Amino acid sequence: MAATATEPQRTSVLGVPVDVCADVGEAALALWQRGGGQIVTLNAEMTMAAKADPALGAAVASAALVIPDGAGVVWALGRQGFRVRRSPGIELARNLLAHAAAHGWRVALVGGSPAVMEQLTARLRQELPGLQLVLSAHGYQSTEAWPGLEQQLVGARPDLVLVALGVPRQETWIQQLPGRRGGLWMGVGGSFDVWAGVKKRAPSWMGALQIEWLYRLVQEPSRWRRMLALPAFALAVLRQG
Repeated sequence: MAATATEPQRTSVLGVPVDVCADVGEAALALWQRGGGQIVTLNAEMTMAAKADPALGAAVASAALVIPDGAGVVWALGRQGFRVRRSPGIELARNLLAHAAAHGWRVALVGGSPAVMEQLTARLRQELPGLQLVLSAHGYQSTEAWPGLEQQLVGARPDLVLVALGVPRQETWIQQLPGRRGGLWMGVGGSFDVWAGVKKRAPSWMGALQIEWLYRLVQEPSRWRRMLALPAFALAVLRQG
């Protein structure tokens, strides 16, 4: 079955929700028009984490839009008969930033290190001169500072909020944020580091071969334990039939 309508069709991979849609960008803009909500970018690693972590699982399940970010999730959907393209969250987030700059959206950025946030905001203002940044805050705030930051963020009434706090923190933080209403709220992992020029994204040929995970592993060898989720995911999908 092919996904041809703009309206997403919700299904699941290993019991974790994921949406099938023809164009994730169109689906995100339609979500904003309907009043907004949380967007989750699902890959194999997050799928296994969501199964093991009830808080993350609840955040994914309650998200308004869950896109197939990883090749493993696309493969698993293909085994169910869905023909979908991999939709990297970093690309959707960047496209939403460009749309925001062109349409006067109010944008907030939360996460990353202080140095990364400084470089990121400078680059975005140069590359997207129309971008209306109503809040930018690094992710290394003190415990005492977070409630005030959260109130400021909600009070800014953003149309788009990108959060780079890492999985699962970014997803659960968005879901549990008091007073959140309207706009698109999306966890973007390490995207801030890439956009700030601190890290490089995998070459396009590695993306085409669906081995971006290997590039990330070479950049961050400490990720090897997390990568063990990949064969576990594949085995679980195969066992499910």
